[in-house]
Amino acid sequence: MKRFSLLLLSAFFYSTGIAQTSSDISGTIKDRQGRPVRGATIHIIESRLFAISDSAGHFSFVAPADRLQLELSATGFANKVVTWHKGDPVVWQLEESRTQLDEVVVTAEKRETQLQKLPVSVTALTGKQVNDLQLWNAKDLTAVVPNFFSADPGDKRNVISIRGITSSSYDPAVATYIDGVNQFGLDTYIAQLLDIERIEVLRGPQGTLYGRNAMGGVVNIVTRKPTGKPSGFAEVSIGNYGQQRYSAGFRTPLIPGKLFIGAAALYEKSNGYYTNDFDQSRYDRQHAFSGSYSLDYYPGADWAISLNVKQQQNRNNGPFPLVMGKEDAFASPYHLNQNAKTELIDNTMNAVASIRYSRNKFQLLSQTAYQNNYKYYDDPIDADFSPIDGITIINNYGRDWNRVQVWTEELRLSSPAGNKNPLQWTAGVYLFIQDNPVKQATHFGNDAELVGADHPNFSLINTSIGKNRGLAGYGQATYTVSPKWSITGGLRYDLEKRELSVLGEYQDDSESQPQFAYRPDTAASRNFSSFSPKLSINYQPAAQQLLFLSYSKGFRTGGLTPLASDPSQPPLFGFDPEHSHNWELGWKWRNKRNNWQLNMAAFYSIVNDVQVPTLILPDAVTITRNTGKMTSKGLEAELIAKPLRDLEVSWAAGITDAAYDELKIAANGNETDLKGSRQIFTPDLTSLITVQYRSILIPSLKLEGIARAEWKYLGMQYFDLANTLEQTPYHVLNIRAGIMLKQITVSGWVKNLTDTRYIGYAYDFGAVNLAAPRRYGLTLQYRW
Repeated sequence: MKRFSLLLLSAFFYSTGIAQTSSDISGTIKDRQGRPVRGATIHIIESRLFAISDSAGHFSFVAPADRLQLELSATGFANKVVTWHKGDPVVWQLEESRTQLDEVVVTAEKRETQLQKLPVSVTALTGKQVNDLQLWNAKDLTAVVPNFFSADPGDKRNVISIRGITSSSYDPAVATYIDGVNQFGLDTYIAQLLDIERIEVLRGPQGTLYGRNAMGGVVNIVTRKPTGKPSGFAEVSIGNYGQQRYSAGFRTPLIPGKLFIGAAALYEKSNGYYTNDFDQSRYDRQHAFSGSYSLDYYPGADWAISLNVKQQQNRNNGPFPLVMGKEDAFASPYHLNQNAKTELIDNTMNAVASIRYSRNKFQLLSQTAYQNNYKYYDDPIDADFSPIDGITIINNYGRDWNRVQVWTEELRLSSPAGNKNPLQWTAGVYLFIQDNPVKQATHFGNDAELVGADHPNFSLINTSIGKNRGLAGYGQATYTVSPKWSITGGLRYDLEKRELSVLGEYQDDSESQPQFAYRPDTAASRNFSSFSPKLSINYQPAAQQLLFLSYSKGFRTGGLTPLASDPSQPPLFGFDPEHSHNWELGWKWRNKRNNWQLNMAAFYSIVNDVQVPTLILPDAVTITRNTGKMTSKGLEAELIAKPLRDLEVSWAAGITDAAYDELKIAANGNETDLKGSRQIFTPDLTSLITVQYRSILIPSLKLEGIARAEWKYLGMQYFDLANTLEQTPYHVLNIRAGIMLKQITVSGWVKNLTDTRYIGYAYDFGAVNLAAPRRYGLTLQYRW
């Protein structure tokens, strides 16, 4: 019933008939030559209201206030943000996107704000930029965002690191949001990018507004929403290694101004890169289907109700293509030797219902979300990464197990759009419920003695049931002291309870049921809480500049360790939350012609009670302890420019110096002091330079050509805390060229042109996965 409480509350506010100021807005959108722009979208920032210009460039609608900010967009023109006051003449001019940069509006701080006026380090990529960069998966953001690194070992569970803060378990250090909903954990996370409107990456702790596990930052993914006119796309990409990718989507009004629907689907498959020398077969063949479906209803100017469902079904016929040892991985690239082959079945579904109510004194939003992931290996998976019948993992025990379910609810109040009050504020409450039942067996086969077992053909079955509950309240406000000075402050309080029960059983292969419990049924619980404050002083010396200095406290939740087959590893050991203190100095600048933009930042972070993970094999269970203290500092810069007509140049660069001031690791009954070790999954330098040029080839046909080059550089990085498993600096070059005829684009592309061999992911015990080799292909796109 709690999920419907907001609807009843909002209905009460609606029935009171609170008066609201309204005015008619009508005007014309023109280009530089004074010609009308047809089909332009005029959107009121911080609302769902919009209008579409007609063939004469004219538009009109009822405004909810006497002062508004509006976002103007049209195909072929740069996005523009304007301010409207009641009584103003409305004739707005748009500039061609060939010569000007977009004025980007983001929702990074849970309300729509111009990117260049937001006192936070944010990289914002528009849908066009996502398309130009061919970002198909969230891990492709590596180096596109300064000091950002992401990779996965083959199961599409991305580990993300920002500014030296990295994930150590299925509780990530960087939170991912899709359409305003926290993806919560790596289990329920959908990494494929489909029908994207915008991607925002917030660097640095975002605990005040986003809470748990946003200590490194937030990846905020926004998919396209229906507008007042039908639109859609279709795309086909075909490449080597059997790469095929088909996607399509549409958005349309069913009842103009009232009811809108949208849907998008993606199917992709690949033969993979690895060959299994055990039987000379392709190892990592995979295919996947993703879907996104939306329904939006606007019963009145004050109300917006939406339902959004997303799904992903992965079928991976070679999860975890790993080779033991860096030397062997590079000596025989993309070859492995494993006797146990399986298919990973991985089904994820996310659904969210949102209700927004806007008045002249406040905005009220409720988001109720449900996330579900069911993942298992169809057959046992190889856990010794070799051709012997040593160790396999079994987890196919039916839908009652290995099925994660999460309910979240967020209720948020904020000051209204167009408010003249110098105080702009946001406040809310957030709660979650997570159920995580896991049943998994470590099976020792005929060659068990080769891996240290005293006899063959038995299983150790580990059963754990996790229940996690959390509640948080937060508030953040910005007060404008003068036209040049403002202050932002915020505070959040998180309260979380974790419960975990474990059972370990022994079963001989000759028996149908376990014979005895080597670890009796045991349960434990832990409570965690944390305050996450933020303070920022903001100075705007000119209309096109912003300088800010901020402090924030980061928080990553604590937990309980699961059960491993090794009896020397006690289960249910509690580890504390991880906290960080962070200072940042940032500067944002854009020139008056709006064709050059430069954002820079310097950061300094101290992380206490670092959660240090140890992967226990063969169970693949992570044991976590609070045994470290780390300092991370660095610089970032993002430059984007259109120095010449049709030429666009960008450079994103980051330097991170992240090292442990204290770090002691227990292993084999001894304690090793690793003070001074560099942080894992953290390149000391990231850099991406892109150059793109468009040219009209045949003016009468409006046939255009496009050429693009991307040069990516990543510095030294490590994959184990002892810094013995390293990847030296490397370069990756991507190129693309094509032609555009109206709504159709045909392009050829090459990724990793020089076929650079480098580690994409590695475990601290020495298992290595090489990143993708040279890939090439063709893409056909149609958009309307």
